[in-house]
Amino acid sequence: MIWHILIIGILLPQSLAHPGFFTSIGQMTDLIHTEKDLVTSLKDYIKAEEDKLEQIKKWAEKLDRLTSTATKDPEGFVGHPVNAFKLMKRLNTEWSELENLVLKDMSDGFISNLTIQRQYFPNDEDQVGAAKALLRLQDTYNLDTDTISKGNLPGVKHKSFLTAEDCFELGKVAYTEADYYHTELWMEQALRQLDEGEISTIDKVSVLDYLSYAVYQQGDLDKALLLTKKLLELDPEHQRANGNLKYFEYIMAKEKDVNKSASDDQSDQKTTPKKKGVAVDYLPERQKYEMLCRGEGIKMTPRRQKKLFCRYHDGNRNPKFILAPAKQEDEWDKPRIIRFHDIISDAEIEIVKDLAKPRLRRATISNPITGDLETVHYRISKSAWLSGYENPVVSRINMRIQDLTGLDVSTAEELQVANYGVGGQYEPHFDFARKDEPDAFKELGTGNRIATWLFYMSDVSAGGATVFPEVGASVWPKKGTAVFWYNLFASGEGDYSTRHAACPVLVGNKWVSNKWLHERGQEFRRPCTLSELE
Repeated sequence: MIWHILIIGILLPQSLAHPGFFTSIGQMTDLIHTEKDLVTSLKDYIKAEEDKLEQIKKWAEKLDRLTSTATKDPEGFVGHPVNAFKLMKRLNTEWSELENLVLKDMSDGFISNLTIQRQYFPNDEDQVGAAKALLRLQDTYNLDTDTISKGNLPGVKHKSFLTAEDCFELGKVAYTEADYYHTELWMEQALRQLDEGEISTIDKVSVLDYLSYAVYQQGDLDKALLLTKKLLELDPEHQRANGNLKYFEYIMAKEKDVNKSASDDQSDQKTTPKKKGVAVDYLPERQKYEMLCRGEGIKMTPRRQKKLFCRYHDGNRNPKFILAPAKQEDEWDKPRIIRFHDIISDAEIEIVKDLAKPRLRRATISNPITGDLETVHYRISKSAWLSGYENPVVSRINMRIQDLTGLDVSTAEELQVANYGVGGQYEPHFDFARKDEPDAFKELGTGNRIATWLFYMSDVSAGGATVFPEVGASVWPKKGTAVFWYNLFASGEGDYSTRHAACPVLVGNKWVSNKWLHERGQEFRRPCTLSELE
């Protein structure tokens, strides 16, 4: 048993874990400009170094010609008084000037700029967060590693490739999270690219080291042994691989002895490897949620589809919409989800985004037990809150929501603006507080969230749908539109079919803004019914 523990001690390749961190598209575009500025500064430095070398080169060529002549007849050369004077001058003054030129550091400007810009650079957490986003997209959209590595994603404008080193780093990120499923996938991809002849800074030994252990952790002892032997063919002195080889052979011999003395059924049970292919953060409803994100959800029957209509809506004869009614489209019947088309202009969208960008912070949720706001791994976006009094456009948008829904917005929460960047998502959740969360909105004093209004402020190249796993509905982003649904029945009871999620953005950039309307102030606008589920 002691020997067994010692072997385990050398099984793991060393690595450090870093918590994930999300970076919004807005911040990433700023980084693009930062990098461009640094490249310009770097080119200026290269030009300065080239000019410096050119001066030194000209000086060397001049002295080469001069010394070549002088060394042919040294006495005759210095016999000339001018040559004697200039020799003294060169050695006493000009060589010192040349020394100063050679020692002059032309990198000051570049290093100074780099130091200033470094405060805006992403850190280890940002890099790990971006890697986790790729893994999340891989699972949600059923993408194989080769597709991602070659950049063959739908809707891409700027195709990009992953090197073997990039694939290796993705595998290492998964490894630090004890996610051996993704570790195996990405280490195999790195190995394939190396086998195809790609020139890389990483070697096959390092890849096989991680790969063999990831495979072993998933229960495939035969494959782990095979990979370890392959590693030792490349590096026979590899200490960890030699230890692992002995350990794997010991375990296999032990299993063989057990199998001989056990029945066939018991033997099958003993040798069955662990189930592979399930992500470490698997949720019971994840399969349905991810299918909806891919557009593979439940299809509504023709009979139900016939009950969905498009219409013009004047907000119950609201003067603002009598001559120019809003365009409504039924997206789903139960729960009723309505989309409003052309409901926010491009100019309004840009103003809202400009107001929100300086305030964007990692989105939070209300802790159902404490009521405190906190960040969570299943909500990955940046958000900001805008009040109606700070800008007339925000105030006008709030009133538009009130006019079209008939609900009082004076008790609603502020307009929340969210930006979902690379892999940005919000996993299945309810907007309203359930009965076991009585204090969720206690501080607001406005009751539960009766309804949700969601503006789509950008088109998304791929991904980014709003999905309702309980009923199978998928609502796709379309710039300038908004969707609306009630979270509570008229009785005040929560409608559990409104559980929804924001799918990860696969390609592109997703901007949304939402308004959560509360119960207070709606007593006569949406009267309570006697039936619990109406």
